[in-house]
Amino acid sequence: MRILKYLLRKEFQQILRDRGMLPIIFVVPVFQLVILTYAADFELKNIKYVIVDRDRSQESERLLARFNSSKNFHNMGERTDFKDGMEALDRNQATLLVRIPNGFSRDLQKEKNATIMLDVNSIDGQAASLSYTYASEIIRKFNDEIAMEWNGLPQKASFPVEVKTRYWFNPEMEYKNLMVPGILAMLVTMVGMFLSSMNVVREKEIGTIEQINVTPVSKIAFLTGKLTPFWILSIFELSFGLVIGKLLFDIPLSGSLGLLYGFTAVYLLVILGLGLLISTMADTQQQAMFLSWFFMVIFILMSGLFTPIENMPVWAQKLTLLNPIAYIVKVIRAVLLKGSTFADIKNDFIVMAGFAVVILSMAVYNYKKRA
Repeated sequence: MRILKYLLRKEFQQILRDRGMLPIIFVVPVFQLVILTYAADFELKNIKYVIVDRDRSQESERLLARFNSSKNFHNMGERTDFKDGMEALDRNQATLLVRIPNGFSRDLQKEKNATIMLDVNSIDGQAASLSYTYASEIIRKFNDEIAMEWNGLPQKASFPVEVKTRYWFNPEMEYKNLMVPGILAMLVTMVGMFLSSMNVVREKEIGTIEQINVTPVSKIAFLTGKLTPFWILSIFELSFGLVIGKLLFDIPLSGSLGLLYGFTAVYLLVILGLGLLISTMADTQQQAMFLSWFFMVIFILMSGLFTPIENMPVWAQKLTLLNPIAYIVKVIRAVLLKGSTFADIKNDFIVMAGFAVVILSMAVYNYKKRA
């Protein structure tokens, strides 16, 4: 126990003396949390669109007024013909081209049927899909308004069946409530994995690993002394991030923070163990950094942080079962937004504990083998 206390004190002193490590621990996560929360927003606003109105009727003006009054669209002006409108899309001056043909009003009144053309720049498939969805919703509401007038109904007519939508757990559909918990999980992971992966290999580079190996300090005591400071720092990062998330973004804290910290504590054993495993395999800090980044990119992209896991191919969904970040993203969102209890995330706890045992055992074994 005395040796372990000495190792912990020595490791903390080394962290505080390292000027390059302190900004990584305290400054970088704050910038990442604030910048990524505002930048990683997949909700489209101010979609640039251009108009080709060949009808010039009252009905076409009413429809275009709906586009102009929408917060999701930004009018980039009217074009003379289709060719001119497509040039705006080609030059990325607009994402959407709304074409109203000649005779739109006449067909609408006489044939009860009219055509509107929507041309969408689909280089960005997700943006194109959302642009088309928003535009279709505006046209649908325009249809409802015209249908009410034709049938002699008041603007707010009552129907036998009324549909009311209610969103659970995030009623305001605030995107930051979804992103902040996920980014918190990512930051805790990055701090834990990067710092732990460069920890033991740093001893190799400066030549002190041989001195440690000939001492009577057990390998488990040595590795515990190396990893515990980063476990504590990662817990601190989570606390710091929760405070910033509440003060700046007012994220909900619906569930038990004790449950969240308990799961994070087990999860960090997995991440620190993975960092330790990388550190025992690498010979330099540069190698350890690249290996950590390799695993980190794959884990983050397949964690459900930016894209839903349900949208991935079946084989990719099965691979996410081995991705620890996918579990922490799901749990932190469930606890903070839904108020999930231990019974709701019990299986995730069991899986994470199993990951911790396997990865830490592999890391310790690999270190002994190379010692």
